[in-house]
Amino acid sequence: MRRPLLALGFWALIAANSPAGDDGEPVALGARIGELRFVDTRGLRRSSAEFGDPRALVVMFATNDCPLARRYLPRFVELERRLRARGARFAVVNVGPLDSVQAVAELQVESEAAFAFVKDLDGSVARALGAERTPHFMVLDAERRLVYRGRFDSQYRLGGANPSAGRADLELAIEDVLAGRPVEVAQTAVEGCAIEELGPPLPRPELTWSRDIASIVQRACQDCHRPGAVAPFALLTHADVQKRAATIAEVVSERRMPPWFASPRHGVFENAPQLSDEERDKLVGWALAGAPAGELSAAPPPREFSTARWRIGEPDLVLEQQKDSELPADGYIPYRYIVFSHVFTEDTWVEAIQVSPDNERVVHHANLGYFKLTESFKNENFLTGYVPGGDPMQCGPGVALRIPAGSLLGLQTHFVTTGSPERAKLSVALRFPRGKVQQRLKHFQIATTRIEIPPHAWAHPVRALRRFEADAIGVGMVAHMHLRGRDMTFTARYPDERDEILLRVPNYNFDWQQSYRWHPGAQRFPAGTKVNVLAHFDNSKFNPYNPDPNATVRWGQQTVDEMMMGFLFYVDEHERLELEIDPATGVAK
Repeated sequence: MRRPLLALGFWALIAANSPAGDDGEPVALGARIGELRFVDTRGLRRSSAEFGDPRALVVMFATNDCPLARRYLPRFVELERRLRARGARFAVVNVGPLDSVQAVAELQVESEAAFAFVKDLDGSVARALGAERTPHFMVLDAERRLVYRGRFDSQYRLGGANPSAGRADLELAIEDVLAGRPVEVAQTAVEGCAIEELGPPLPRPELTWSRDIASIVQRACQDCHRPGAVAPFALLTHADVQKRAATIAEVVSERRMPPWFASPRHGVFENAPQLSDEERDKLVGWALAGAPAGELSAAPPPREFSTARWRIGEPDLVLEQQKDSELPADGYIPYRYIVFSHVFTEDTWVEAIQVSPDNERVVHHANLGYFKLTESFKNENFLTGYVPGGDPMQCGPGVALRIPAGSLLGLQTHFVTTGSPERAKLSVALRFPRGKVQQRLKHFQIATTRIEIPPHAWAHPVRALRRFEADAIGVGMVAHMHLRGRDMTFTARYPDERDEILLRVPNYNFDWQQSYRWHPGAQRFPAGTKVNVLAHFDNSKFNPYNPDPNATVRWGQQTVDEMMMGFLFYVDEHERLELEIDPATGVAK
């Protein structure tokens, strides 16, 4: 069996979290538990101290595939809803060696849980609390003493289920703690799936850069990790990769790289990064073996990258910011708006657009839209955006965007500080169609401004809905929220009442607002199809990016406010415009 990929850096924490004595005996009931370390659904290193000071900390050990854990999870979620106001804090600790952080986040979404799901990458949390099976439940009191270890109740068993739940062992233990009295029944027998400890990945000294690794890095890493691209360092040579080997092993084993946030269970996207489990294993094993070079003369030839600034090819029109944006060394920079002076005097058709900063490290993202001086800006006027790791807008054969006559283009830009004063200038390149335009690229913003997120809410839901009036072919989707955004799901309801999840982003990341593009022609929407978008927002203290968990958060343009926008790009399936475009101006002949 393939050895699972685990986080390398976490093995150093085992000793700190192991029970005293480390003699194989579980930690004693009543023992004070030290700080527990784990990874949250954003892939960040966290600790139990960040749960604050609850009157009771209730932990469920689980894996995504243990049937007994799956049966008890809804009961655990319901129990948390009833007890949260009384000072009990709940957490699910995933100990499945083959469950990715993203899979843990998706289970959190599916269970409609409003509390933390975390990943015990190395088993140290399970050892610290004496967990042996899933589901195994623990209760710690306000002094962080382990006061209950055992089952939820006696209803579900490996061989079936009892008609009655029997004694509510977990709930009664929590009630004892909240009432300040000793737990009457502090330990119960537990059934379930054995927790597997398969150990860390092993070195693979037979692998070499030249024969086994170079081709993987070239295909999966170098589009971003090269000079002039968005990544912070290059990975072009063996020397480049060798000095970063430990970091590479960690981020690929935790599936943080290549960056991709769509659940693999829903939708097939042409721009999904391709890195197989076998390739991940090779990268980790090779790194652990010291990153041997092999015979460098036998390595694949280096990739050749275009030195041209524009990824869309030679543009027909370039608009440049007239004056550099001057940026401070540190602090928060509110959105800045850049307006280009060029006026489109006639309807103009564009088949490709690229937004390009000359200083990429200071631009978090930028949204491009058109507007008229006599009108207020409309969300529907959005054209495209720039995000780290994203691609320029390229419509494909026979499809183009229309910029209405009398419009100017403007950028809403989110700059970030780097520790030194910086300057940046943004430009926009447009390429006009060469062939006949048959269809106009359109989009829905499945969005709402009716957002009111209460203080300390862990998973506040916000919904929006749009309907296709005509038969359509889907092009792709983008999820957009701000710092409290946790997850977003696009669901289609077709005219035959069939539901399909088009896209689920279970662990949304504000730093990677990617597009999710269907293969051309693969996704069709009959007239009458409704697309619902459901997003959850985390305004809790446990959200490490939360500007202020005490605030009631409403819709707004700044990142301290919130937005909920599900972009869905499409074309009308039967539209035939038959437009001949002047390639010098973008105007229909």
